[in-house]
Amino acid sequence: MSVRRLLIAAMAAGLVSGVGAAQAREAKKPPAKPTAAKPAPAHAAAGGAEPSLIGQFGNWGAYVASPGGRKVCFALAKPTSSKTTPPNRPRDPAYAFISTRPAEKVVNEVSVMIGYPLKPGSDSTLEVGGASFAMYTQGDGIWIKNAAEEERLVEALRKAPEVTVKGVSAKGTASSDTFSLKGLSQALDKVAQACGG
Repeated sequence: MSVRRLLIAAMAAGLVSGVGAAQAREAKKPPAKPTAAKPAPAHAAAGGAEPSLIGQFGNWGAYVASPGGRKVCFALAKPTSSKTTPPNRPRDPAYAFISTRPAEKVVNEVSVMIGYPLKPGSDSTLEVGGASFAMYTQGDGIWIKNAAEEERLVEALRKAPEVTVKGVSAKGTASSDTFSLKGLSQALDKVAQACGG
């Protein structure tokens, strides 16, 4: 889990520092400014491996990185809409990732970085195509609770127009982020080509 968390942090840091400039231009707003302490340690811990964009498909980018010499490929998108209750609570940018790590024999692992620390011990949900998937939380990220459902989740994501992720912060703020799934199938196909899946 620690390698995955470091890579996700490095990917987010890479996006903020310019790798995701294409997505930021597409959204017609500048990338969010991270706190100074976040990108540098994650980037250094990942062995200086910055993710490289290998294809942009609708709202989803396909990326490849090699932290510590281990090749990792992933599809990434930012939410098309975000809501918090109460409204206007500050948070870092949210990102959805579907990653493949051949060295760990991991294919299409779904995770979402919510942009704030989640309530410890809380659960989250991911709603797609009329189905709801239970997610577990750790720090500011969520992953599927039942790994046996991950393949079914990815198939649902490939077919649906959007996915909604809900969570609760450590301070009790509820959030709902909606991600468009336009281009996800093509991004996942590109990830499979790049990481031999």
